Amino acid sequence: MHKDVERVIYSQQQLSEVCDRLALEINNDYKGKKVVVIGILKGCIMFYSDLFRRLDIDCTMDFMAAASYGGGTQSSGNVRITKDITADISGRDVIIVEDILDTGNTLSYIKEYLESRSPSSVRICTLLDKPSRRKKDIKADYKGFIIDDIFIVGYGLDYDEKYRNLPYIGVLRSEAYR
Repeated sequence: MHKDVERVIYSQQQLSEVCDRLALEINNDYKGKKVVVIGILKGCIMFYSDLFRRLDIDCTMDFMAAASYGGGTQSSGNVRITKDITADISGRDVIIVEDILDTGNTLSYIKEYLESRSPSSVRICTLLDKPSRRKKDIKADYKGFIIDDIFIVGYGLDYDEKYRNLPYIGVLRSEAYR
């Protein structure tokens, strides 16, 4: 365990098992369909990679990045696309893959944005769902874990761009924030 991590919330084994479960659900739901799997950068990358390798459906990959602007550590709720997809999703089934569904501001914006491009469907797959912080009425179609309102790092999730490379999800020691 990393010296800055107080405790592990989800182990490598648990993360692997949840990827297996979610891929099975997606494979069953999208059998015979052509799917564009869109990862929301940067946090999704570990989860996305592990999930995508388990899919045995006809699918392509693409990525988006979005940012909330404003001061401080909290999202302002104002979202802008900083990297757009390159795929034509018109008439295609789309799955958005995200690391965490928190307030819902960013995912709500991205879902509406993608729906404006006339896909057949848009569904959301999130590794972590934090419903206690939800501000927008949005739900994930596929969820890994429901998590309490705690700040976590690892497996793509960061604090100040650090700790994304941890192979598990954990809580930082208070000293790490200084």
